[in-house]
Amino acid sequence: MKTLLRLTALGAALLVSSRAFAAQPTSLFDGRTLNGWEGDAEWWRVEDGMIAGGSLTERLPRNVFLATTRSSFQNFELRLQIKITGTEGFINSGIQLRSRRVPGSTEMSGYQVDAGDGWWGKLYDESRRNKVIAESADLAAVNAAVKKGDWNEYRIRAEGQRIRSWINGVAALDYTEAEPNIAQDGSIAIQAHGNGKVLVWVKDITIEELPPTPGAPTWEKVGLPKAPAPKQPKEKKAGDKSAATKAAPGK
Repeated sequence: MKTLLRLTALGAALLVSSRAFAAQPTSLFDGRTLNGWEGDAEWWRVEDGMIAGGSLTERLPRNVFLATTRSSFQNFELRLQIKITGTEGFINSGIQLRSRRVPGSTEMSGYQVDAGDGWWGKLYDESRRNKVIAESADLAAVNAAVKKGDWNEYRIRAEGQRIRSWINGVAALDYTEAEPNIAQDGSIAIQAHGNGKVLVWVKDITIEELPPTPGAPTWEKVGLPKAPAPKQPKEKKAGDKSAATKAAPGK
C-alpha cells in the first residue's frame, strides 16, 4: 500500500513538473541587442526595438539567417510578429526551426516555416531535402488571413514528429515527419531570402518549451550538416579562348 502511495505521489509530481515545464513562455529577444543570436552584421541589426534583416536599397546576394546561439530547442511553441517588405526581386522570408548552420556557408539546414507571397502556409526543408514537404490544406484561407506588407502573427508548435502553424489565428500547417532520421532539435532562425531587395522585421518573439521526446533523433545522432563541396575548376581544353575572353580588359 505504501509503495502504491509513493508511486501515485511520484506520478503526480512528474505531472506537475511536466505542466510547469510547459507553462512559462520566455522572450528570445530583449528589444535592444542581438544577445543570444548570431548572423551577418552587414544584414542584421536592431532598429526601433525590433529585429531588422536585409535591405530595400541593396539586393541580397544570398540567403542570410539570424540564428539563436542555442542549438538545443526541441519541443516548443514559438510566437512572433513578422513583417516583410521589398522593392524588387524575390521578396521572401521564413522561420527556421530544428535547424543547424551549414559549415562554411551562410545557409541553415532544417525545417523552414515559409513566409512571403505564394509561400505562406508552406513548410520547406532548407539545405537538406531542398523542397516543399508540406502545405496548408486550405491555402485560400491562409492567404486571406495574411496582411500583405503589414505585421502578421506566426504561431508555430513543434512536438515530437508533428509541426503545426497558425497565421493570425488561422490554421496553416499540420505536418507529421515520416522519415526516422530527421533531427528533432536545433536552433531557431529568421531568413531574409537572397536575390531581392527585401527587408524583414520581427518582434515579440516568445517561446514556450514543452517536455522533450524521449529517444528523439538529434543532429548529433543523425549527423551534422556537411560543408558544401568546393567547386572544381573546369579543365581548359586546347583552343579554348573563353577564359582569355572573360579576363580581357573592359569585358
